[in-house]
Amino acid sequence: MVRCFENDDVVHVAGKVDPISDIEVIQLELILSDLQTIENILQKVEKQAKTKKELLPTLECLQKAAAHLNQNLPIRSLPLTEEEGAIIATYRFLSSKRVIYAANVSENDLPSMENQYVQAVRDFAAKEGDIVIPICAKLEEELGQLSESEGLEFLQGLGVQETGLKRLIKSAFDTLGLITYITTGEIETRAWTILRGTPANIAAGKIHTDIEKGFIRAEVVSFDDMVKYNGRVGAKEAGKARSEGKEYIVKDGDVILFFHN
Repeated sequence: MVRCFENDDVVHVAGKVDPISDIEVIQLELILSDLQTIENILQKVEKQAKTKKELLPTLECLQKAAAHLNQNLPIRSLPLTEEEGAIIATYRFLSSKRVIYAANVSENDLPSMENQYVQAVRDFAAKEGDIVIPICAKLEEELGQLSESEGLEFLQGLGVQETGLKRLIKSAFDTLGLITYITTGEIETRAWTILRGTPANIAAGKIHTDIEKGFIRAEVVSFDDMVKYNGRVGAKEAGKARSEGKEYIVKDGDVILFFHN
């Protein structure tokens, strides 16, 4: 979250509004943390590589990453081969993670939520292909005190289509490669989060491993059809329910009934 608004009543610790400077401060802290981590790892790997030659690719990759960090550059901006990427991924360095910048604007910037500071953040983020989500934290605070219907009416009155929180959640899911499928019945309706590209039998294991092991088939209805035809029975009568096997790739918003032994 970076400040992208001016307000004399809200003092900035640096005395001026400069979102790029704020980003660079945080980024440097993450880089320094990774440097400490990678130096500790290198000490161990260097010793082990003397007798275990299979660790040489790991050692060279870590040395490459350390040199990059020493230039005050995050690991995510380091060009890596597929093998190097797999090595780096095992250590989960902070600066290797993708970034979503939430640009906090004032109510005066509604409904567009655009200003010179937001544009500066966009230009900065574009260098690494990162995402910028303009958000008005003051508006989100006010929405939190209203009911869902009142909040929707309030947003529409301002010319805003979605809350900042909803847009941020969608972007986070997309960045992480996540989707949601739904199970529903008389007792409860639940949403299950899985990686995009997950086959049906593996998705079933998210509920319980026994369902994955005994998987027979999945009856799938899209969320839109579920709503349009007033439930699974109506969707089946309209021919919108599909029977899928274990290799079916689950889609975002699928409403699934699993059959299993």
